[in-house]
Amino acid sequence: MTTTYAALLRGINVGGSKKLPMAELRTLLTGLGHDDVRTHLQSGQAVFTASQGDEAILAGELSAAIEKRFGFPVDVIVRDHAYLTAVADACPFPAAELEAKQLHVTYFSAPVDAERFAGIDTAARLPEEFRLGDRCLYLYAPDGLGRSKLGEELARPRVTEGLVATTRNWNTVRRLVELTG
Repeated sequence: MTTTYAALLRGINVGGSKKLPMAELRTLLTGLGHDDVRTHLQSGQAVFTASQGDEAILAGELSAAIEKRFGFPVDVIVRDHAYLTAVADACPFPAAELEAKQLHVTYFSAPVDAERFAGIDTAARLPEEFRLGDRCLYLYAPDGLGRSKLGEELARPRVTEGLVATTRNWNTVRRLVELTG
């Protein structure tokens, strides 16, 4: 039995560093034995099917293969269709009423608890807000992520220590649900 997964690569093809052509990523995934490989945009999303079902192992294999082939490390999170759908369905913000640039999901490699974010003064960052989900964080940033002061705080190493964290806008969140469906 095969499952469809999305691989979320962190920090590739941004600002001229860690160049990873999507055609080569597709070839790499196929070489790892995965089927139905597709990529979405240039910013590090790939969809594939696999019979091996451990997301952490799949992510580790892809990360190691990228480093071996391209010579630089890339953090990878792999999630299946059911998880991606559950994250989209559980959004605590009115996604249908917001522009995609205003709503983001940060996917984490492991569960997180509120204690990790206790040092953030959320009242000082209003109207920006965040809510925790299942191995993810939802961020409402009315002026977009590029101008978000709360987004900056949430991405600081003291907050993400020990985790792989990668953020996608709402359009990409929805598209990954479609592509893995």
